[in-house]
Amino acid sequence: MTITLYDHPLSPYAQKVKISLREKGLAFEAPMPGGLGAGGAEGAFVEASPRAEVPALVDGDVRVFDSTIILEYLDDAYPEPAMRPVSAAERARVRMLEEVMDTHFEAINWGLSEIRWFGRAKGETAEALTAAARRQTDGFYGWLEKQLGAREWFNGERFGWGDLSVVPYLNGSAGHGHPPPAGSRLCDWLARANARPSVAACVADIAALNAGASLPNVAELVEKGLFKREYRDHRLEWMIKSGGVDVVLQGLERDNIRFAPAFG
Repeated sequence: MTITLYDHPLSPYAQKVKISLREKGLAFEAPMPGGLGAGGAEGAFVEASPRAEVPALVDGDVRVFDSTIILEYLDDAYPEPAMRPVSAAERARVRMLEEVMDTHFEAINWGLSEIRWFGRAKGETAEALTAAARRQTDGFYGWLEKQLGAREWFNGERFGWGDLSVVPYLNGSAGHGHPPPAGSRLCDWLARANARPSVAACVADIAALNAGASLPNVAELVEKGLFKREYRDHRLEWMIKSGGVDVVLQGLERDNIRFAPAFG
């Protein structure tokens, strides 16, 4: 039975899972559910993901949401090749790495998208938020360089959990025009990671999305309240601490931001 992964090619969380599935050689289909932008998702997708977020995985009678939990399920259900390191200490190390990328780092790229693509801020506010994002990204690059150290992979000797937890986010930063410093160990690692077929396929998924039917003017849809971006906890924190509290207040006033839906 083919695995179903509810996906959006731009989601780094979904990319993490697709990399794992491809590294394990597991066949899957990746439909993109409707209603994500307007907050009106329903049907089988919401049955699998009551938070109405991608990714969500359906494997026979099993339904799993949250990218970390999906990764754990895949390593438990399909243990070869393992994405997790062997020792408890190393597993804890890469899980902490994943946690930092999923929360603190993800929020930076998300915030830049709010500014660049969705038109949430203009003029001096946009410039200040962009400058804050650059400073923060540079800080994380220094931290990641230390975490990588002399290793070939964040996971250790082999590509794995630690690497798939980092590469979608660094590719996102590169897409915003701020890749890791040329000549750094982190830059070299990113080139190695992007050369893997599992990662290259995610990049191709994004290219295919961008090359498809003409994309709508999402900034205009946001302005009209027809597209509501989800402000998860770490994203809300980033916008406020980086100087965008007025962006949040305006989004609430115009009803073009949303939070996780109620369960049940």
